[in-house]
Amino acid sequence: MGFETTAARLWKRLAPEDRLAAAACFARDPAPEMLSSAVLAIAQARRMRPQAARALPPATQARILATVLELGEALASSLLVALHLGERRSLLAAFLDATGLLHENGILKEESGPKRLADAVARDALKAVAGRFPDRQVQVYLNTLWLQDPERWDALRAL
Repeated sequence: MGFETTAARLWKRLAPEDRLAAAACFARDPAPEMLSSAVLAIAQARRMRPQAARALPPATQARILATVLELGEALASSLLVALHLGERRSLLAAFLDATGLLHENGILKEESGPKRLADAVARDALKAVAGRFPDRQVQVYLNTLWLQDPERWDALRAL
């Protein structure tokens, strides 16, 4: 499976349980700048007023949001990041440890490492997480990394 070139396309390809996990992580700790987009997507999906969607419990919001396939690029990207920072942080940490990039519990430190990851480093880091984590999770993570910074993570596309 090749990389998707947009977060919206990657979101559509996620398994329903992965979309639900991402939406649940987002609902627990929503990115403030994306909250109104999420509420609007929920309201449109259920044909309700945004005020009513905003008042729903987070678990209900997550269940609804997970069913919406047409989210727009920014919200899809935010949900993918929420998935990895919530449910899959150990994968982030393991991969970044293997690259030698400085991070704090899976979050890169500012100006950590080279502007572009070397092909050999990317290959070795992939070997370090392959088998420890499900292949599908690794692939979604690598695609998400690349979408966040295509220049730095370009070596991942070839893997």
